[in-house]
Amino acid sequence: MGDQIVRYNFNNNISYGLLVPGDIVHPLIGGPFNAFKTTGDKINLCDVTLLTPVEVSTIFALGLNYASHVKESKYDFPEIPMLFMKPVTSVIGPGEAIIYPKEGEIVHHEAEVCAIIGKKGRHISEEKALDFVLGYTCGNDVSERKIQRAEMAQHALLVGKGFDTFTPLGPVIDTDLDANNIDIIARVNGKERQRSNTSDLIFSVAQIVSYISKSITLMPGDVIMTGTPSGVGPILPGDIVEIEMSGAGVLSNPVVAAG
Repeated sequence: MGDQIVRYNFNNNISYGLLVPGDIVHPLIGGPFNAFKTTGDKINLCDVTLLTPVEVSTIFALGLNYASHVKESKYDFPEIPMLFMKPVTSVIGPGEAIIYPKEGEIVHHEAEVCAIIGKKGRHISEEKALDFVLGYTCGNDVSERKIQRAEMAQHALLVGKGFDTFTPLGPVIDTDLDANNIDIIARVNGKERQRSNTSDLIFSVAQIVSYISKSITLMPGDVIMTGTPSGVGPILPGDIVEIEMSGAGVLSNPVVAAG
């Protein structure tokens, strides 16, 4: 386990910090994208509200990137990464509610390992790609399937995955995980739905970072959602959805009906 970065609200001040054993937060001077330097203060984790672990700028996401999910979905294996983007307004943090939209008929969870970009880069080689990754956090690519399928029939993909609150992220960024060996689990109301490992990825994190950077400049705070394994399934108002990732804790969010 490497450093664990958190972003939090303490006494109405939003800061970054390092979470250390004993559930203690050491506040950072500035953000997490330079050499870590703490203020010397210590805050109990129970006294802060955890937020999304970075202030997100751009969200890249992949479809059909686990072999098991491709087989489950009965699609052909992709020849290149199947990329789409999600709006920043879809992002929520630990404990915040996933709003089940009034337009929703079939809403599914999707457990994902998310790579957080740590420095600016363009035309990055696969060999150097992981040097541009700050660390990894849990993500949930919540999806409204009826809308998604209608969009995909028209070769589009946005609204079905872009509703407000449809991108929970957190609770921490772990900076020292093996990108090719990260466990990912999803539970709904305590019952396991998904379990896999990034060793099942069709396109590795390094391949994805390199591929995106060939045409788009990656910036600190960008999030790359690397795809979901088999076992996706429905969620409903009243459910508690948990995404667990080796090294990055558990991301828990309730599902609440739109008002």
